[in-house]
Amino acid sequence: MASEEGALNIVLVGSGGAGCNTVNRLAHLGARGIRLVALNTDKKHLNTLSKNVERVLIGPTLTKGLGAGGDPKIGEKAALASRKSIDPFIRDADLVFLTAGMGGGTGTGSAPVVAQMARDHGALVIGMVSFPFALERVRVKKAREGTARLAECCDCLVVIQNDKLYEWVPNMQIEKAFALADEVVAKAVSGISRTILEPSLMNLDFADLKTLTEGGGLGMIALGDASGYARCEDIVPNVLENPLMDVDYSQASGALMHLTGGPDFNLGDANLVGERLTQRLGDDCNVVWGSRIDPAFEKRLEAFVIFMGIPSPLLLDPSADMKKE
Repeated sequence: MASEEGALNIVLVGSGGAGCNTVNRLAHLGARGIRLVALNTDKKHLNTLSKNVERVLIGPTLTKGLGAGGDPKIGEKAALASRKSIDPFIRDADLVFLTAGMGGGTGTGSAPVVAQMARDHGALVIGMVSFPFALERVRVKKAREGTARLAECCDCLVVIQNDKLYEWVPNMQIEKAFALADEVVAKAVSGISRTILEPSLMNLDFADLKTLTEGGGLGMIALGDASGYARCEDIVPNVLENPLMDVDYSQASGALMHLTGGPDFNLGDANLVGERLTQRLGDDCNVVWGSRIDPAFEKRLEAFVIFMGIPSPLLLDPSADMKKE
């Protein structure tokens, strides 16, 4: 856990191919103060990752390094068989971000195992996962079951629906769209971590984050940016009209907000944007936020909000498919 000097140990763990891609994305964006770990049953894919990513081949005797074949049970068995190899990377963590793609084999099966291990060590666990397109029938069923299991093992689980991503950027090439999903998660992890670890315009306190997310259940993320003179006004609809999960966030129990602006972005601007971004939330909603100044954001503003404690979404309802018929 945290050292005597108060330094926080933050780890990002990617499980499976999609999770490893997200970790790799953050490695290229820069991840100061975050330990990057990739877990996979696919040895070939692990070998393609950045040298800044620590890698663990899980279940090598089970899959021979060839992957889980889309079977979550194999992914789960691989993680269970490799607990001794995974443990050193998470045993001293205070905050574990866990990312994976739901619907496949390794990520869907191994992520709940890793999340439970981290929680057993006392870490705060925030999962950030992608959910397959509706047309991927078999993968959707696996994703529903895997997401439900993972939600039970995380303090908060943020879900990004690929269908919503497609609505956001319908004309983007599919590979670039998936890369954008990786970037969304990478920026969220980086933004939260940097406001905890580094001095900023408005720092996010780890204790507040822990209070907000513990038992927070399911969460969704909305993000956007704006530039120019009216950026503080323009960014609000840009964010709220880009939710990456199709749920009603007005009943959220909590919200985590992060803003990044240039040298001309001040505390008054941050407060104005924050009030407008959270105006639809109830009076009992717990809101924490952080705000950073980045010289590269001259006359530009970027924001994301993670709404937590979303009540009873269809995403985790096993009968959702039947209701649609």
